[in-house]
Amino acid sequence: MTARRALIVRTVIATLLACALAGAGVGVLVLKSGWYNIGATRQHWQPVYSVLEQGMHESVRHHAREVRVPQALPASEAKARLLAGAALYRQHCVQCHGAPGVAQAAIGQSMQPIPGPLVDAAKRWQPNELYWITRHGIKMSGMPAWGHHLSEAQLWSLVAFLGHLPQLGAQDYAQLQAQAPQIAQLPQTTAGRAPFDGNSIARGKVALTQFACQACHLIPGITGSQVLVGPPLDQLAKRRYLAGRLPNTPEHLQQWIRDPQSVKVHTAMPNLGVDADDARDMAAYLLSLD
Repeated sequence: MTARRALIVRTVIATLLACALAGAGVGVLVLKSGWYNIGATRQHWQPVYSVLEQGMHESVRHHAREVRVPQALPASEAKARLLAGAALYRQHCVQCHGAPGVAQAAIGQSMQPIPGPLVDAAKRWQPNELYWITRHGIKMSGMPAWGHHLSEAQLWSLVAFLGHLPQLGAQDYAQLQAQAPQIAQLPQTTAGRAPFDGNSIARGKVALTQFACQACHLIPGITGSQVLVGPPLDQLAKRRYLAGRLPNTPEHLQQWIRDPQSVKVHTAMPNLGVDADDARDMAAYLLSLD
């Protein structure tokens, strides 16, 4: 390499480094100044929204490509699935997304980004993509993951209903909801739920996030704020007792996770509706922490 070429290379590298440092400096300045308004009364800039939306679409299509859609059901079973999906939609979805002739609740109307209407979702997404979104949720959008709270049959019932929704007017929707069972009449078990990837410890880490455990506890390996509501859960395996009462065993930890009031009546720890499989995985992760 000639001296002139070497000088050009060094100049280019120095210029790139200077630009990177300047960009980082501007980023720190914006962050520390609080200049960017994160209030939900201010929308994202359109370019920001468009980039995030496009990225979301591409990510869903990529990750949903291996989802296998179940075969079509006989007519009688398909109608039952559709009605079950309507009941689940009424219970879990209409508050944010609305329905034909039904407005979003206040929580959905004031979110940023806005949870879009689902009346045309089946025109924009394939069934495998609707399933993936419903099961896994969308980070930083307010869209929750239902994979730990609904069974596989319930997830596909919701997808079936979403596929039928574009055909419904306001009167059709009201009539269908009148036929749909009350949510209390639907099976409440998550038995038959599709397993999440990984071993018990890896699944437990995911389950802890899906039952909002990091909202109150500092848990090593799980992203969250520096909360001080409940005790930190590091080095849990080294503790002799749980809740100051039960010997620290996997079985007792699972009991505490599933039904804390059975261990300590007036505990602030709520019953989160955790099933046996999730409790076992959550205990495995917590007991693996150093």
